[in-house]
Amino acid sequence: MPSPDFSMDIQISFGHCDPAGIVFYPNYFRWFDRCFHTYLQNTAGGHRRLCRELDAKGIGLMDVRANFVSPALDGDMMTLEMTIRDWGHKSLTLGYLGRIGERAVVEGTELRGMFVTRDGRMRAGEMAPLRALLDAGLPDPV
Repeated sequence: MPSPDFSMDIQISFGHCDPAGIVFYPNYFRWFDRCFHTYLQNTAGGHRRLCRELDAKGIGLMDVRANFVSPALDGDMMTLEMTIRDWGHKSLTLGYLGRIGERAVVEGTELRGMFVTRDGRMRAGEMAPLRALLDAGLPDPV
């Protein structure tokens, strides 16, 4: 995986785990989403602000996949890396890699789209304006 565009640390605790003490798999999907939204917050003022700027309803999930490489346990510190893999015309593909130290624990992808309302219907919007805002970063509000 290329150098990440964003990464964050996640302290795994008892509440993230199943009775065997292993991270319950839906938590990885929550962390993927959190990583993306934290990236938006740090890069351009957050999801809500971007949607206002782009006249969009949301930058939503269309598909998500994960491969659980090895278990993560209560007490582990996981670094979750996010890489922008592809800017499509109407979609964005993100890659995720979760590591504990050098050991990979999860690999995943998300396919996201920008949803807009046009002619009274929800539609997929073009991704170029989002990319331009993320590349430039939005200035702090006055």
